[in-house]
Amino acid sequence: QVQLVESGGGLVQPGGSLTLSCEYSGSISTIYAMGWVRQAAGQQRVLVARITRNESTRYEDFGKGRFTISRDNAKNTLYLQMNSLQPEDPSVYYCNAAYFDRDFEVSWGQGTQVIVSS
Repeated sequence: QVQLVESGGGLVQPGGSLTLSCEYSGSISTIYAMGWVRQAAGQQRVLVARITRNESTRYEDFGKGRFTISRDNAKNTLYLQMNSLQPEDPSVYYCNAAYFDRDFEVSWGQGTQVIVSS
């Protein structure tokens, strides 16, 4: 299994920046992709960005040019650098990990809240 713990959420002013972190542990060698998903109040979860084992990245349109996903394998940590945060960005941000351990599985972190307000 893979365990995930997010951190780094908080309050930021419009136009500001924030970096989210997600520490992963457990069956790390079985992970083939990781990502960030966000969920605003009353809405469904939406993919923000993902990164594969070979460092290939993908971003949803609202994050292109503003968000950067990266991973530090030495620290077992996934990051989401968010710049130019807008009023439509506030959500609970979750990291997830897709891995194969006898079957395809997905683990989720507990989420971290991002608030954009002046």
